[in-house]
Amino acid sequence: MNLDELISEYADIEGRLADPSVHADQGLARRLGKRYSELRPIVETYRELTGTRGDLATARELSGEDPAFAAEATDLEKRQEELEERLRRLLVPRDPNDDKDVILEVKAGEGGEESALFAGDLLRMYLRYAERQGWKTEIIDSHPSDLGGYKDVTVAVKSKGGEEGAWHRLKYEGGVHRVQRVPATESQGRIHTSAVGVLVTPEAEDVDVQIDPNDLRIDVYRSSGPGGQSVNTTDSAVRITHLPTGVVVSCQNEKSQLQNKEQALRILRSRLLAIAQEEADAAAAAERKSQVRTVDRSERVRTYNYPENRISDHRVGYKAYNLDQVLDGDLHNVTQALVDADMERRLAEAQGS
Repeated sequence: MNLDELISEYADIEGRLADPSVHADQGLARRLGKRYSELRPIVETYRELTGTRGDLATARELSGEDPAFAAEATDLEKRQEELEERLRRLLVPRDPNDDKDVILEVKAGEGGEESALFAGDLLRMYLRYAERQGWKTEIIDSHPSDLGGYKDVTVAVKSKGGEEGAWHRLKYEGGVHRVQRVPATESQGRIHTSAVGVLVTPEAEDVDVQIDPNDLRIDVYRSSGPGGQSVNTTDSAVRITHLPTGVVVSCQNEKSQLQNKEQALRILRSRLLAIAQEEADAAAAAERKSQVRTVDRSERVRTYNYPENRISDHRVGYKAYNLDQVLDGDLHNVTQALVDADMERRLAEAQGS
């Protein structure tokens, strides 16, 4: 869709939103409002650019009569370049999930108990980062380890909405996170390397994924804590198997079976949405498969080196020596490097098409 079509669509939606009858259908009004918000920065930038071009033409015309207009023309030329670049970036096709909330899963991997401890460290990092962003978090399911870490933990991150939701920032966290440090379980002070897997999926709404109840096998069992001991005397934990895909989700954090079932269905919907998107990406051009890899746990994405206080992201060559601050939730520069790299890739693709 070209710029003229986007401007026309914006004007059409603006007119429809002014019609009271549209708001009788809340779903339609919400969809139109969301699209209107997406288009508004494009239209506003285009309008400012058009005005700046007109002012620049006038300033150039008058610069021969008054030197002050020559200086004004120079300033307007700079502003025009800035607006043209902004508009170019705004016109790059955006990720349709950027405004979505996320389901984030952290799973201990190679390294045994040390890996579980680092999974706990990563969880705290993400919780503190979310707090800095003003996002809400909710631990949906967790399996603690004996020493206070996590075998696996699942957290929902709910952002404020708008153009940049939690997915916009956290989608790049998926993959293998490697840690190099002296574990608490190490008696001789040797540095160990262990790994933790992170999976991030956009949280699906009911309208995104329709699940046929006949496609589900639901099993119930008793919740367990560290060491495998039972922490509940009733069968409140729930395991759901999606038969067509084989996806299995379990949840035991809530006290009631119904609550655990609802939480498990949230995770299942998000996983099925991710699978559907991976299949769609796989059918597209090979260059677009990079988005799939952001949720591939087989790919090492980042190293956390405690002795050097260094964090390295291997996908974009990012390196900084403030690991202590990053683990305390100061993750913005790391995620921004990935956001910027992804934008440059999409700009290159847009220019090549």
